[in-house]
Amino acid sequence: MSKVIVYSSDYCPYCMRAKALLEKKNVAFEEIKVDGKPQVRSDMAHKAGRTSVPQIWIGDKHIGGCDDLFALERAGKLDALLNV
Repeated sequence: MSKVIVYSSDYCPYCMRAKALLEKKNVAFEEIKVDGKPQVRSDMAHKAGRTSVPQIWIGDKHIGGCDDLFALERAGKLDALLNV
């Protein structure tokens, strides 16, 4: 299974939705919270080119945010990326 990293923030509904989808698929993921951590958020923004959360990586591929993750699921492409 590919390594999954989710940069997130507490109380972010999009973060909650993205993590819920991964949990529903029984996908383990590393969660990196950016709340109160300006350097972590800055590092995320530098890597992702975006400042919003969630930002999701599967393996070495930057997926994007919650809507991007759900678009992959609807297109039937998420499981292949996850190697499940």
